[in-house]
Amino acid sequence: MLKDEKPKMTAVLGAFRTRFGAAPAFLVRAPGRVNLIGEHTDYNDGFVLPMAIERAAWIALRPRADGQVFVHSLDFADEVRFDASSPVRGGAPWGEYLKASASMLGSAGHVLTGWEGVLASDVPIGAGLSSSAAIELATLRAFAAVSALDWHPAAMARLAQRAENEWVGVNCGIMDQMISAMGAAGQAVLIDCRSLDAFPVPLPVGLVVVILDTGTRRGLVDSAYNERRRQCEDAASFFGVRALRDVTSEAFASGAEALDPVAMRRARHVITENARTLAAADAMRRGDATALGQLMNASHESLRSDFEVSSVALDVMVEIARAQAGCHGARMTGAGFGGCAVALVDSSRGAGFARDVGATYLHRTGTTPQVYLTGASDGTALVPSAEW
Repeated sequence: MLKDEKPKMTAVLGAFRTRFGAAPAFLVRAPGRVNLIGEHTDYNDGFVLPMAIERAAWIALRPRADGQVFVHSLDFADEVRFDASSPVRGGAPWGEYLKASASMLGSAGHVLTGWEGVLASDVPIGAGLSSSAAIELATLRAFAAVSALDWHPAAMARLAQRAENEWVGVNCGIMDQMISAMGAAGQAVLIDCRSLDAFPVPLPVGLVVVILDTGTRRGLVDSAYNERRRQCEDAASFFGVRALRDVTSEAFASGAEALDPVAMRRARHVITENARTLAAADAMRRGDATALGQLMNASHESLRSDFEVSSVALDVMVEIARAQAGCHGARMTGAGFGGCAVALVDSSRGAGFARDVGATYLHRTGTTPQVYLTGASDGTALVPSAEW
């Protein structure tokens, strides 16, 4: 158990005991994530290189005999109730992620037991750190615990993705759910989003990952996210392939001029981002922080110019981060349009970097950012009662 996570765990357990008068039967933890590189490649069957972070969604729970689900959210001071076997849309937006997860389990043929519990999360909402995936995976793990379901991380990640696509209405790829399900302590994970093959990649020694929250937010359903996905699908169709992952750099160079200019830029980002992601994994295996940082920088420029999902706040944050001593590279992370950037920094300079970036960003924008260092954590799991 990470020291910084103890307060959140303690709060969830304490709230459960207060509300239900007993200790829970199970405690679930599902982390958020930061993506080091490989943005908007997952729904193009490409490659991503995320890591699970030291912020997570927590659920303390016990089974119910009546098939009902009752969950109290500490963060929203609100409750949601629904039938595990037939959830119905409507109510608190945060509750839709729980209902969606139950619905996908049912559609996969699982017989579900009801449960009651307390939910809390310290993954910032709308920051590009996968707060929704954390809640989905925590919910799936809770159902698996009370319903005695086998836990297969990749299969559960697929169900969580379906929850986003079919219930919530966001046509996201598989990255967020996969890394929340199968994160590895101390390591990023290179994921092939077509085969779902996953390869842990160690973080270079002497470096720390810094999350830079701009304080700006976006809603994916209302943003241009789905539009970007349609543009990528149109470009893949133009090249006669299943997904942009299948377009070689040579094929793109020979056919790009005939593409619509916007579709051409979108395709160019995805094709070059896949190459950068594979190169970044190689750089990490070599412990080459300089090469990794350069690839992160190039990724941001591509996301800003070709994919057009950055923002003024993100560009300012990245510029400030890159100017600091000890920073090897920085880029926006997540879907974009607001949220967070990520930087790779010498561990010895981490605290000073966080202080100076925060002060400079506040001076330039008038907005106080949240800047925090993180390591890579394990994925979704039941927390052993001995650790409570």
